[in-house]
Amino acid sequence: MTEHVLSCLKNHRSRFVGPRVPPLFVGVQGPQGSGKTFLTSHLHRQLSISPHLLSVAVLSIDDLYLTHDGLASLARDHSQNRLLQGRGLPGTHDIELGSILLEKIKRINGKPDELELPIFDKSLFEGEGDRLPHGKVIHPPIDVFILEGWCVGFYPTSVSLIEERLDKPVPGLEDRFDLKSLVRMEDVLTINEQLKAYVKWWDTLDAFIQIKGPSSSLYKIIYRWRLEQEHYMKARNGGKGMTDEQVKAFVDRYIPGYVFFGDGITNGLLDTEGKAPRWIGSGLMVTIGQDRELIETSKF
Repeated sequence: MTEHVLSCLKNHRSRFVGPRVPPLFVGVQGPQGSGKTFLTSHLHRQLSISPHLLSVAVLSIDDLYLTHDGLASLARDHSQNRLLQGRGLPGTHDIELGSILLEKIKRINGKPDELELPIFDKSLFEGEGDRLPHGKVIHPPIDVFILEGWCVGFYPTSVSLIEERLDKPVPGLEDRFDLKSLVRMEDVLTINEQLKAYVKWWDTLDAFIQIKGPSSSLYKIIYRWRLEQEHYMKARNGGKGMTDEQVKAFVDRYIPGYVFFGDGITNGLLDTEGKAPRWIGSGLMVTIGQDRELIETSKF
């Protein structure tokens, strides 16, 4: 991952003349429990220390959630849509805030001003979460900016593809998950429409790293990883957290996002015009096994 970013940074810098080179924007996507936050932190650390000594800033897409009031209002407005009952899915983030921040980060190296990034505290309001009044401050210059999250790079898709996938069993989950019992066609179309606003976020990304599970257990492994994550947390905090059944229900809400929109990372916008992601040619796919061991890496 480090070598991939360094290679992309070298190519990025070669396109600019003068000292005010904008940061390299890197997207990192991986499912819940896959270790993407840990790997992003490791990448941050490796780039920051000798011999590279780069200035790196990281923002989780989770920190761009709507405020608690905004999430509550969204849930009320879409009371029949289970996908929007709580944070997580596209539509639950503050698009305007994110767009302003990404634009400012793009230009940060040409200005002496510091910039405050938001922090969303998931422990507030009995786990519903809220944005904190003060965030974390970053200072120029920034060499690499990383935007990480479970749905980073997901693109809206065609109605016909949604219809097709809604009618089929989810690969690997045939015996435990029924899409139609969780969501209606109009629910998925609402998320699809919401995703259109995220494309301008993805258009800022110069490079990409995707973390995936084994193809034989692409979706099923997410339940195991997220359950392990919860058990680990509860072992350290005195048992506070979700039951196994609650973890399953939690992951259930996210599965439609992967099924309908996850392949946008490599395919882009599937509509009448088509739109390939900016990072094609600068993408790295990291495939890990059930115990998160490295299986292989490949470029895309």
